[in-house]
Amino acid sequence: MLESIFTKILSQIPKHVEGLDRLKYMNDGLQQLTPQEIYILQNKYKEFLLVMRKLNASDIELGGYTSQNYVWFRVQGKKIPRHELGFWNVDQTDILCLSLISPKQAELMLKNRVVDFSFNMKNDEHVLRWRSSLYVDLGHLALNMRSIASDVYPYKKLGFHPNISLYLSLAHEKQGLVLLTGITGSGKSTTMDSIVDANNQTVNGHIVIIGDPIEFIHKSKKCIIRHREVGRDVLSFKDGAVQSLRQDPDIIVVGEMRDPETIMTCLEISDTGHKVFSTLHTGSAVETIDRIVAECPTNEQDRVRVRLADQLRVVISQKLVPALDQKLILAKEVLLVTSSVRAAIRNKNITEIYQMIAEGGKLGMHTLEQDLTRLAKMGKISEQVAVNYANNKKRIQELLN
Repeated sequence: MLESIFTKILSQIPKHVEGLDRLKYMNDGLQQLTPQEIYILQNKYKEFLLVMRKLNASDIELGGYTSQNYVWFRVQGKKIPRHELGFWNVDQTDILCLSLISPKQAELMLKNRVVDFSFNMKNDEHVLRWRSSLYVDLGHLALNMRSIASDVYPYKKLGFHPNISLYLSLAHEKQGLVLLTGITGSGKSTTMDSIVDANNQTVNGHIVIIGDPIEFIHKSKKCIIRHREVGRDVLSFKDGAVQSLRQDPDIIVVGEMRDPETIMTCLEISDTGHKVFSTLHTGSAVETIDRIVAECPTNEQDRVRVRLADQLRVVISQKLVPALDQKLILAKEVLLVTSSVRAAIRNKNITEIYQMIAEGGKLGMHTLEQDLTRLAKMGKISEQVAVNYANNKKRIQELLN
């Protein structure tokens, strides 16, 4: 039946048509299918997702010439093809991918060459969720889906110093900006959800989460939690943040500070007496501060620097590194913005902040290199892994020796 559906769609496409025009023909063909035929296409892909969950894979990749016609999974940090899931040519994967999105999403994808969306699947009374990105790769479709955990990672397992936990809690600190940073796949979303859940369990309030897409869906406990997805519920992170001010929030979670407008908005709404959590794709606390200032127009940078010094509370920069037990373990750098750090930001002495972090252990601060050294000395990771994942290679060698 699956083969006949592929044939039905492909037979309507002129042989000379390629690239986006070919994808448009496929999309038109999909709109002509019966609900049962769409179900068959989606169900085949859901079989891949069930195998993915069984293997505890974090990501699935499908489509494009360079996938070599296989489905790929990332398991414990390693991305490998799964030959047992069959051989799928690029036309077949194009059709499978298009079957997963709505006509409106398909229209956006064909216009922008990419569309981000969330995907849900019900399994044994549980709703499983994935964060997804569908994009054009050499004229064909490539799809990445990242698995969203069904349960929140326990906050206590993150290992934050009690003093840092105070600044992450609405009960202690009612306003200010908290940033989680790291490359894609470093566990920022997991940490963010844990922090949100810790507040949800301990403080009465209102949390607004703006995501692109929304990943983990929190259940209201002591807090009422609203979820707004960019593109579906709100047009942009900036719009969602501004609109949230009229919705009586206590905590505003902005999924990512992607542009100067969103950065300025986050600083402004934290200045109005709200607690703001957001993320950046940076590798260290010092780089985070530099990036925020550099992202803004030159004539605005002095004002941004002053406002950042006033509103920034905590920066957590993290990586997931290979452990000796073949799993991944969290290594992180933690900056608490003290009066000294605040002065360094205002006075453009950003390079001094690394040493302040290194000497701030009593306050709960530590550099990434100090945390990697701790993990190595505990026998959690090898010394070579510690060196490989350190930002400051000279410093990690000194610490390990």
